[in-house]
Amino acid sequence: MSRRPHDGISDAMPDGAWGTLPEGVELYHLRPDGGIELADREGARELGPEREFLRFIDDGQFAHYLVGDAATSPERPSNATVKLGVVGPRSAFTPHAHGGEHFVLSLGHAACGLHDADRDRVTEVPLTPGMLIRIPEMMPHSFANRGTDPLTILAANTGYGIDHEDYAITAGEAERRATGDTPTTGQVAVATATDYRALAAALRDIEHLQQDRGIATTTVRERLAKRLRRVAAALEVRR
Repeated sequence: MSRRPHDGISDAMPDGAWGTLPEGVELYHLRPDGGIELADREGARELGPEREFLRFIDDGQFAHYLVGDAATSPERPSNATVKLGVVGPRSAFTPHAHGGEHFVLSLGHAACGLHDADRDRVTEVPLTPGMLIRIPEMMPHSFANRGTDPLTILAANTGYGIDHEDYAITAGEAERRATGDTPTTGQVAVATATDYRALAAALRDIEHLQQDRGIATTTVRERLAKRLRRVAAALEVRR
């Protein structure tokens, strides 16, 4: 449901933006608390899982497409998919690999576990608000929210939507493919170029590390910075 100005949602938009948007233009406000607001010429609303979001790899994680859709694939291309994602507090995606390269912009405190094939080990890259990470195609990884609030991310994948078999290949799926069992629907774009046994082993390494260490926490400095960002956001709200 759209809402009119001065309802507490639209007040968070910059001065003058509400009444000046041309037809078809959308304005997104990605709040420091993990909420997402959408305004257009007709009104404003907070996006939520019950309407505008799709399941994002795991239960409790959500995505809202900006470019492409869940059915994007090499056979049904839109060149790339771009979507807003919401990662639940203190949670992580099941380790997986994408058939295409992957870009993630974190708007909170996150971590990305990556399998380094050259060194044969798992490395964890901490991310702070405003950091964008590029992950090559078929690199095993898992993205985690280190904070206690929902985490908003902006994710772009080349060539694949969530419904495609090669969007997110988990360890279980890689093990199944290693036995020669391929999906019964669609085409597997990376089937002939991937050692699925090695992929499954790398994904299991990330899983084991997650189980042993758990999800990293935010530091005292990061928690202080988060409070200061909320203060800054509050000062920018139109009163």
